[in-house]
Amino acid sequence: MSLYPEARFMISAADPVQFPDDAGSEVAIAGRSNAGKSSAINALLNRRSLARTSKTPGRTRLLNFFEVAPGARLIDLPGYGYAAGPREERMQWGTLIEGLAPRRSLRGLLLIVDARRGLLEGDHQLLAWAASLSWPVHVLLSKSDQLTRTDAQRVLKETVRIVQDSAGTRTHLSAQLFSAHKGSGMDEARATLEGWLGLPPRRSTTSTPLQRGQLP
Repeated sequence: MSLYPEARFMISAADPVQFPDDAGSEVAIAGRSNAGKSSAINALLNRRSLARTSKTPGRTRLLNFFEVAPGARLIDLPGYGYAAGPREERMQWGTLIEGLAPRRSLRGLLLIVDARRGLLEGDHQLLAWAASLSWPVHVLLSKSDQLTRTDAQRVLKETVRIVQDSAGTRTHLSAQLFSAHKGSGMDEARATLEGWLGLPPRRSTTSTPLQRGQLP
């Protein structure tokens, strides 16, 4: 049985006027191209192919809205850091993302980062943008199963330090290790997602310092 039986694709928006009504709660999911966004969405919602994955970097060029439960949505943002389209198209992506800024329903940003590469320039820019909007941010260090335990802990510690340095007066910034393939870190990530969306928790979390870094 699906953890979220009502989860469904809603719309691919090519313009902010196509966004769903600004009501209920939303969580935006962002990350560099090929960081594992679509795989993370499918794993978190326990659905095999709700969000389409592609081997071609930069394929997601629209804002894709998914309804998790009535009034609770995920927004899959276009991947960044890969020049996969014409300049006009890339400018459109920026317009789409800026269109999220005034939405009162947006509760937080889930940032997917390839643990093998760590935070890169585009990630820092997105963190700064989210900080300017006072959005909570939770970093999923994806593909962490492809690192040794020692390297994974090093990346987690370094990510927490960097995110803390960029926090300013923010009240919620956190990071954790995650693997859509192995299912590790799933409870922690779902707990954050459900908390932001206002959904009842589906399971107890098993967060430990080895998997998660919570900023003060």
